[in-house]
Amino acid sequence: MARWLQSGSRRDICYLLAADGPVRGQQLKSALESRYDERIDPKSFYGSLSALVDAGVVAKHTEGLHDVYDLTDAGWARMEEHSEWVRTCLES
Repeated sequence: MARWLQSGSRRDICYLLAADGPVRGQQLKSALESRYDERIDPKSFYGSLSALVDAGVVAKHTEGLHDVYDLTDAGWARMEEHSEWVRTCLES
């Protein structure tokens, strides 16, 4: 498995982007906090998001004053591979 996806929060960020992207960083953080039912340290969240951008699986661009994030084609491919692996595991 690619290292970028070994972190649960990175994986969940990608799933949220697959479902709702493109979204602003704060909206993404709020959605993840709702899922986890707890506050996420901003430094940790934005560190994970930056790692995903650096890995080329998430794209970042600016709209007005806000950074907006979305999955890249490579991100979609990795999410599809991961989803297929999960489906295979669940069928066993």
